[in-house]
Amino acid sequence: MRFSEDIGIDLGTATFLIYSKNRGLILQEPSVIAMTRDSKEVMAVGEEAYRMLGRTPGNIVAVRPIKDGVIADEGLTEKMITMFLQKVRGGPGRFLGLGPQLMVGVPSGVSDVERRAVLRAALNSGAKRAFLIEEPMAAAIGAGLKIAEPVGSMVVDIGGGSTDIAVISLGGIVVSESLRVAGNEFDESIIRYVRRTHNVMIGERTAEEIKVKVGAATLLSDEDNLIAEVRGRDLINGLPKTISIESRDVVTALEEPVMKIVEGVKRVLEITPPELVSDIIDRGIVMTGGGSLLRHFDEMLRQATGIPVAVAENAIEAVAVGTGMALEMINSNLRHHLVSSDNYLKR
Repeated sequence: MRFSEDIGIDLGTATFLIYSKNRGLILQEPSVIAMTRDSKEVMAVGEEAYRMLGRTPGNIVAVRPIKDGVIADEGLTEKMITMFLQKVRGGPGRFLGLGPQLMVGVPSGVSDVERRAVLRAALNSGAKRAFLIEEPMAAAIGAGLKIAEPVGSMVVDIGGGSTDIAVISLGGIVVSESLRVAGNEFDESIIRYVRRTHNVMIGERTAEEIKVKVGAATLLSDEDNLIAEVRGRDLINGLPKTISIESRDVVTALEEPVMKIVEGVKRVLEITPPELVSDIIDRGIVMTGGGSLLRHFDEMLRQATGIPVAVAENAIEAVAVGTGMALEMINSNLRHHLVSSDNYLKR
């Protein structure tokens, strides 16, 4: 990797992605870091650290330094960014003054404090310069929408920690809403449902596997109802127990968080200028992010709004791809909607 190669980063709650305009998507790993509890020495990052979740000995802890789409632990986030950059460079060490420009996607509506935390983490990891772009804008660019045109486009980006809903026109976000409800909330809802209905405790990884294998936002027919065997701990006797979970169970478990997202989309449509709503009816709503892959979520949203809904082909990578592509658009009208470390941290 050339030291000056500019890259885009999707600093996701669940997944960390790095995109290079020269080489495409070059890293996609869980946003997890493992460290010793006492000395805070980093033991692993990414996939290796994710495998440690819930399985570490007492002196090692595996954590997610990004919570609800924003930095929860600035120091650990800085270390995580640095280590992932080292992975794509092929070795340790800083960038020796020839660091890349970083474009980092953040949820719409993040506070000034959160913006500064992301910019500082990016610069302290060795970047020469850092920019922030709102995730729905990056998702729209990455999904191939023509954001610079004077027509309305609607994006629903469902990540791990947050869902960003936005209407975009002329290269800017006209109306948006950010919800702290997304993939991680889906997992937690499944954990609570299994505990409440089966008296069985399952972990975060098991809940995610249930969501992926048999999960759905709604069932369109009886054939949609899939069944999976799940192992957990019986809360009555403390012993291991295997139970069966059906898709209809997951639909019930996810009803509340899914409806919060649907209601959020309706709220944004209600305050969108009529001309742009007309464009959206013609062009449809585009869903991105890992949460958009929940079975039949697009159909449920279509039924709720009466507007065509499509899931982007590159749903999981859309924000990362968009951040990388945005680096090539810095000198366009898009620059008015970016936050740059050059002036933001001097305030």
